[in-house]
Amino acid sequence: MGCFSCCLTPSEKVVDADGPTEVSKRRTELKSYTLKSIVSNISLKTGSSRQRRITAEIQKHGTVQNEATVFTYKELGDATDGFSDEHRIGEGGFGVVYKGRIESIDQVVAVKQLDRQGRQGTREFISEVLMLSLLKHPNLVNLIGYCVEDDHRILTYEYMPNGSLEDHLLDLAPNKAPLSWDMRLKIAEGAARGLEYLHEIAEPKVIYRDFKASNILLDSDFNPRLSDFGMAKMGPTQGQLYITTRVMGTYGYCAPEYAATGQLTSKSDVYSFGVVLLEIISGRRVIDVTKAADEQNLIQWAQPLFKDRSKFTLMADPLLDGNYPEKSLFQALAVAAMCLQEEAEARPSMGEVVEALELLSKPKDTE
Repeated sequence: MGCFSCCLTPSEKVVDADGPTEVSKRRTELKSYTLKSIVSNISLKTGSSRQRRITAEIQKHGTVQNEATVFTYKELGDATDGFSDEHRIGEGGFGVVYKGRIESIDQVVAVKQLDRQGRQGTREFISEVLMLSLLKHPNLVNLIGYCVEDDHRILTYEYMPNGSLEDHLLDLAPNKAPLSWDMRLKIAEGAARGLEYLHEIAEPKVIYRDFKASNILLDSDFNPRLSDFGMAKMGPTQGQLYITTRVMGTYGYCAPEYAATGQLTSKSDVYSFGVVLLEIISGRRVIDVTKAADEQNLIQWAQPLFKDRSKFTLMADPLLDGNYPEKSLFQALAVAAMCLQEEAEARPSMGEVVEALELLSKPKDTE
């Protein structure tokens, strides 16, 4: 979770082989700056005029992949029984999420009502609407619509009946069965495909910047969908090496070079993916203060085990009860270890990660 900042700010820099260059000097080269300009120029007046301006700007920019519907506050209130506690399904620093049904489109949805005093401002709210209007992939959550009536800022997404990966992996209820090994690989592969799309296929390219188990939602068939693009960034574009930006993210998931310098690349997402893949394999949180001091940090706990093949099985989730192919476990751990390399250049691309996980998740009779 966190405030939205998908557009470059004037104080941020894009760096290429010739050294740092101020973004203001490269406006014509960066789609990310175009997005920022759009956001800056959108009227912040209340009422339907602002809704029309947002809709018009979305339609003007790039190729619209998702047509977001503008809902009234009354429609969303009716869909959630007045945003009642009975419909509440989640809560965070951004606000509250409700399950509802919108009669006009005959669809069950997740309604995210942003806290008026929260971390997500109007400009950032508009940025997410713009971004999710430009992106479309089976492993990204779909934005159904939004409301900007008066001082209300509400986003409406497709409803994911199985909650988040965190619910099934790290916050497992006593009456829930743990995810099987094959299901874990399926979720890991699908989430990797979502990142691959953002890094290598989407136009403009996107760095997700907040990849974690709670942001991976699961549909009725446990297919993963990346959600909450609050910290996503556009770029860098071809010819640039990285974006320098304010360090934001969830503790434990940030790549070391990004945490130390603010230098953000797609390899920063690859590191975060490695953290989540290790969580998927081990069933452990990246930071867990309830464990012994030497086991509270997942990466520090795993590093010595990565060096001794005879200890690989110690990293498997005990809830699996040994129900996994040992070869598959070893290969999955190898992928995680590569993603967690200290040097960003040593990490694979998400396309390479997808290829590796695709082989692991294939039915055994097709190998």
